[in-house]
This record gives sequence, C-alpha cells and structure tokens, in this order.
Amino acid sequence: MTKEQFFSFCKNRYVYLDGATGSNLVKAGMPSGVCPEKWILEHREIMLQLQKDYVLAGTDILYAPTFTANRVKLKEYGLDSKLSSMTKELVAISREAAAIGNGKVYVAGDITMTGEQLRPVGKMELEELISIYKEQILALEEAGADLLVVETMMSLGEARAALIAAKEASSLPVMVTMTFEKDGRTLFGTDARTAAVVLESLGACAIGANCSTGPAQMQQIIEDMASVTQVPIIAKPNAGLPYVDENGVTCYTMGAEEFTEEMKLLAGKGACILGGCCGTAPEYIKALRDALGNQPMEKAARRQPGIRFLSSERKTAAFGLDGNFIIVGERINPTGKKLLQAQLREGNMDRVLAFAEEQEADGAQILDVNMGMSGIDEKAMMLRALEEISGVTSLPLSIDSSYVEVIEAALRAYPGRALINSISLEKEKFEKLLPIAAKYGAMFILLPLSDQGLPKDLEEKKQIIQTIYERALSLGMCREDIIVDGLVTTVGANKNAALETLETIRYCREQGFATICGLSNISFGMPERSFVNTAFLTLAIREGLTMAIANPSQELLVSCALATDLLLAREDADVRYIEYAGRVKENREKKEAELQKRLLAAKGTASEGSLPAGQRTAPGFEESPKSSPKEESGQEKLRNALHTAVLKGNRKGIVQITKDALSGGDDPAKLLNEVLLPAINTVGDYFDKGKYFLPQLIASAEAMKNAIEILEPLLLKESDAKDMPVVVIATVEGDIHDIGKNLVALMLKNHGFQVIDLGKDVPKERIIAAAKKHNARIIALSALMTTTMQRMREVIEYAAEEGVHAKIMIGGAVITQEYADEIGADGYSRDAAEAVKLAKKLNASDFQKIHEQEEVL
Repeated sequence: MTKEQFFSFCKNRYVYLDGATGSNLVKAGMPSGVCPEKWILEHREIMLQLQKDYVLAGTDILYAPTFTANRVKLKEYGLDSKLSSMTKELVAISREAAAIGNGKVYVAGDITMTGEQLRPVGKMELEELISIYKEQILALEEAGADLLVVETMMSLGEARAALIAAKEASSLPVMVTMTFEKDGRTLFGTDARTAAVVLESLGACAIGANCSTGPAQMQQIIEDMASVTQVPIIAKPNAGLPYVDENGVTCYTMGAEEFTEEMKLLAGKGACILGGCCGTAPEYIKALRDALGNQPMEKAARRQPGIRFLSSERKTAAFGLDGNFIIVGERINPTGKKLLQAQLREGNMDRVLAFAEEQEADGAQILDVNMGMSGIDEKAMMLRALEEISGVTSLPLSIDSSYVEVIEAALRAYPGRALINSISLEKEKFEKLLPIAAKYGAMFILLPLSDQGLPKDLEEKKQIIQTIYERALSLGMCREDIIVDGLVTTVGANKNAALETLETIRYCREQGFATICGLSNISFGMPERSFVNTAFLTLAIREGLTMAIANPSQELLVSCALATDLLLAREDADVRYIEYAGRVKENREKKEAELQKRLLAAKGTASEGSLPAGQRTAPGFEESPKSSPKEESGQEKLRNALHTAVLKGNRKGIVQITKDALSGGDDPAKLLNEVLLPAINTVGDYFDKGKYFLPQLIASAEAMKNAIEILEPLLLKESDAKDMPVVVIATVEGDIHDIGKNLVALMLKNHGFQVIDLGKDVPKERIIAAAKKHNARIIALSALMTTTMQRMREVIEYAAEEGVHAKIMIGGAVITQEYADEIGADGYSRDAAEAVKLAKKLNASDFQKIHEQEEVL
C-alpha cells in the first residue's frame, strides 16, 4: 500500500479498524506472564478466529498481533533471535483472516513502546531506539504488512523515533495513536494539539488516540487533534472503564450499543478512522459499522488555512499573518558573552537555563538556541542544551547553527517541531538543509542570501526567495513552513537600509509569507541604539513583520511592540499590553524599594562608622563568627541554590552544591528536612497542578537522590537506618511495565523510606517473602494492564493467608480507588507524588497502631 493509496482509501468515508486483542485472548485462556506473541503462535486458531470475526464484522484495517514483537520485549522471554520468523508467522495469521473479507482488508503491522524509556527520563539512546524500531519495521514489511500502526504511545519522543525509523526503513504509510491521561495529556505531559502538530509534520498519514478512556471522554482530544491537522483522525477508545466482577474477571462498563452511540460523538469531532481498544470485541465493530455504514464523514473543524505551528514536547505556538507580534528570545548565544562562553567550556549549563527562564518570564514565545563558539564540541553541546532547556521551559525552540550536521542532529533529537535558523541559497545549505527540514517536518527561516553575498536589490532578493520556495515545494513543504528574513543592514552605512527591509516585509506579506528579522543590525554604529531599534520595529510591525529575534528584557522595545499591536487592533492586544504594563510598574516599584533599602543601610553603616570602636556594638549583642551577616548570606545562598537544584532537576550541579553547603558548616539533617524535602514536596505539588510533568518529576527526584547520597553517610551516623520504615515495591506478575513503579520507588527513597524494589513481573510468593524478610510496613503494587490488575487481589489474599499485616497500597494506569476498595487494598495513589503522601499516611497509622499495642502490653 502506498501513501497515496492510503489517503485515497480514507477519502470522504469512515474506515473501520478492529477492536481489542489482549482482553479477548485472556478470555480465551491466555494466562498473564507469558509472551503474548509466543502464546498466539502456540494457539494459532484462537487468534485466527478472532481476526476472522473482526473481518466479518466489517473491519477494513486489521492489526497484526505484533504489538510487542520488538527485540527489547522479546528478549525478556529469550526470543529476540526469533523476531523475524515470529513476525512472519504472526502477520500470516492476519493475512489469512483478511482474505475472507468481501472487499479489500488491509493488514497493519502493529508497533508500540519498548518499555525502555528514552533519555533523559530513561537510559535508552535515541539511535538505539530507532534501530530497534527499524528492525521490527523491516520484519513487518518483509512479512507482508500493508501499512504500519504505531499505537498506545505515551511518549511523543518515542513516537517520533518510530516515525523516523519508518521513514528510513520503509515507504509504507504509518498511522500513529497516542494514549492520554484523564487530564488530556500523555504521561510525559504532551497535549493532543502538540502531539498532532508534531506527528503530522513528521509525516504520519493518520493520527489519533487509542486506549485512554471511553469514547465520550475522548471528545476533546479528538477535536483538538482535528483542529490543527489535515490528515485523517483515528479514534480507538476503550469500552468504558474496567472493573473486576465477582468471579475475578476484568470487564468493561460499556456494551456494544452504548459504545456505538458514543463513537458517533467522536465522528462528529472529526474522527474518520474508527475502532475499539480494551474491552471491545467483534460485535462492537459490527454495531459501529451498522450504525455509520459507508456514509460520508461528518464535517468537523480542521486546520485553518494560513495558520503556522511550532511546538516543544509540551506546548504549541500557533500564529498567522494577522496575529500578535512574536519575540524570539536571542540570549542563548555565546557570541560576545564571556561568562557564558566560560561556563560552556566547563560544561556548565546554569547560564543557559537562566537565560531560558528569564526570557520566557519576559514574554518570549520562542527561544533561539546557538552553541557556536570555539573550544567545545558544538553538536554535543547543542544536544545537551536542547535536553536541559526542555526541562525548564515548554517554549518551542529555534535551532541556530552555521553547521548542517549540528542542525540535523538537533532536529533528529528534538521532541517537538522546531524552527531552523536559517536556510539560504548558499550551496551547502540550499542542497543539504532543505531536504533535512522536509524530513524532520521543521519550519525554517529563509535567509535571502546566495554564494555571491547580499542581494544587490529587491528584485534579486525576490528571486532568491522564489528559488528556495519552489525547491521547498518540490520536497513536500508548503508556504506556511517558511519564515522569510527581512535581511536588515545598518542605516549608518546605507540610509535606505530600513526602507529596503520594510519593502521586503511588505512584499512577503503580499505573497503570504511570514517574516522575521534581527533588530540590532539596523542601529550598528549609531548612538542610543535602542531608540533606533524600537522605532524601526514599530514601522516593521505596521508593514506586516511577524516576529523578531530580540532580547525580551528590553523594556522599551517590548512595550512599543505591544503598544503597536494594541493600536493595530489585534486580538487580545489590549489585555497583553495592560498585563505587561502592570508587570513593568511592579518591577519598577520593587527596584525603587530595593534602592531605598540600600540607601538606608548605607546611611546606617556610615553613622555607625563615626562612633568610637568600643561603642559600635551594645553590650550583650556581640556578633559571633558563625552569625556574621556575610557568612549567613553565604549559607542562605547555598540553601537557596540547593532548593532550586531540586526544583530544576539539576542532577549534576546539585552534588557540588550539597558538598559546598556541608563544607560551610550546614547540618545534614537540616539540609534534608528544611531544604530538600520541602523542595521535592513543591515539585510534587507542581506535578499535581499540571505545572510539571513526568520528565521534570523524574529529573527532580534524581537530583534529590544525588544530594541524599552525599548526606546519607552523615545522616546514618546520627540515626539508625533500621528505624526507617521499609516498603517492598513491585510490578505484579505478568506485567512488564515499570515507569511509574520506578518513579514511586525513587520518590519514597527521597522521603526516607527504605525501599526494597523487586522489579517487574513479580509473583505473589516473592513479594510476601520479601515483606516477611524485611519486616515491611508497606507493600506497594503496580499494574498497567487490565489483564494483570487482578494479580493485586491475589497478593492481598496471599498476604492474609501468610499472616503478613503490612499495609498494601496500589497504583497504575488502569487502577482506580473503587478497585482498591473492592479488593481490600489499604490505599490507592494515582501518581508518584500522591504515593509518597499515602505511604506517609499509612506508615503513621501503622506506627500509631503499634504504639497503642505496646501501651496495652
């Protein structure tokens, strides 16, 4: 199947997928803890009959049972060497089932996450992951898959890796579906609009959501995805919520009729490729097809013409030609910044991260990142900068380098849709960078230069713009992927410099191009340059300038830009101007108050200095060396730095800060209780409120862990480690997912618990044996799949049989408070931050119970 054939097949109609595989195989007898692919091949007729039933129900695209047939997952069962042969047999089952259909039924090779997370959340390197996906994709294509589906993805970075692998290993069309939490974001913090923008720009032929929720709860996700894209939208939700019946069987709340009625809502929001996930069966697909048939799909809001999108992993910036002016923060650039250069040579990112945060606070909507300087490996430093900047801001980034290889490496790794700064008609950039921009779905700044240098007049500039534009079109890009640089020269050398740039901006606006310029060149060599820059900017905005690369901390420039938007009656410009003016006033008042405070302090020092030496300090109030203002200030500064290091997830820097604080005389217990624990609690609050997401939570937890490793030997001298409560934690038998479990273990360690981590796929006997051995006060159980959640009940029952009285807390994507109550668990937590609070609560109640028993004795 070609991509053209895929789009033709989906045009102006509904396409029907299959329903659940895993939950139906469990009903058919597949036990937990086995390799699903191996079990299917050993029970071929069961799988074949299920898929035949889907085809007879009206399925157009059948998912081959290759969901976890990648070398990472298969290796857990010692089957990685059989990947190719197993894939061939699995696809053959689907092809045999597809052959019984009345019309053409296509087979999609099914791909998902490997269970090993990408850096910086996990240890998997990007190129290794791409290699893993390539191997699976090549096996699927060789086995006869018609297309590929990448599904149940929680990480946008991993979904990108699969798409890149598909681009480099195959020409088959690729569908991609993400899985979202109740808050409308993935586990890694990506919202639906951002996922859609990134995946479509990277070349996915259809995008959407699967698993996650029931149909009604998926409406906003589907609507958001449809509103920013043009490709077909997929909806493959669960049959409502899972529950366990009186026989211990996992069931779902929705029958086929109710499911179909709610699926009509998703069709109304823009979904045209429809199917079912957990809890659905062939009768659900039949009911869906009977209800909607082959009728034309409902009209829904799709991407508006002329709107452009840039994104990070967690946020999308949308803009058009008539929107508010945008500032691209320019400060993350070592040129002319000696302190930044010195830090980069030392591998220190503190100033880079500070610039990122400051520019966002000052109103920048995009950040330009340039690591070009001597004495460093620019590519390695750029990759590290992108990773660390993404931890402190959600703003989209502009990749700025003179070297093609640096830009390509950055685009390959960046888990969003970036802006390239820049592509000109210079031979190397024109020939190499344009295909790279097209491959990775990036936008780019078109710099109207050639190998001959600056264009001699506007006509030559127009010709360069047209040449680059036509080449971009031939590579599959469009006008909205391009932002033209107005090419500012200095008015000191050419009195018509501003007029020529304004004419370029006017021409680009007429041609439908967005525009950008750097402001500082216009005033080079002139006195009081900020006045010239600001006046030029207001003229440029009037002519249609979309954005400028500038320093957003320049109050005059930013205030005039916002005032210009206000006077041009742009949407919400009044609110933006008033809010900015309020911040300016507040900052001025703070500065004035600080200045007044300093003047008063200086005046007091001067008055005291005029007294005789013996009369400067009142009797009984002599200063001790430890409490001198200078020393107090130094320790307070270190404490603040330690607190910030946890908040920002500064894994490397926190080690030295902790050592410095100890060297300065700070007490290790106080550092833990007064600095580190409050900091990680703040991180937990940010996570609960949706300000932080999984990557930041993990980074902060690991940073704190590194600090505690320095403090721990000192703390153990002061207290007996055996007095610390023990938690035995494990992912239950049959479940090989451990992202959440690992994070809970790390957070519990940071809060003083002794954690015995048994890993994943752990049988109940081993869990209870560990609880007995270590006299655990708490047992923490994790499950991600509906097929394994019932193992939690078995652990609780076995604990009672063995006389283990430890409190049992449970969690995981499919777990609810209702389920916890039903199976007799002592508590349920929905995430790692909540797990810490629950563990403390359970430990306190258990401690109180023990204390009361001792009182009775």
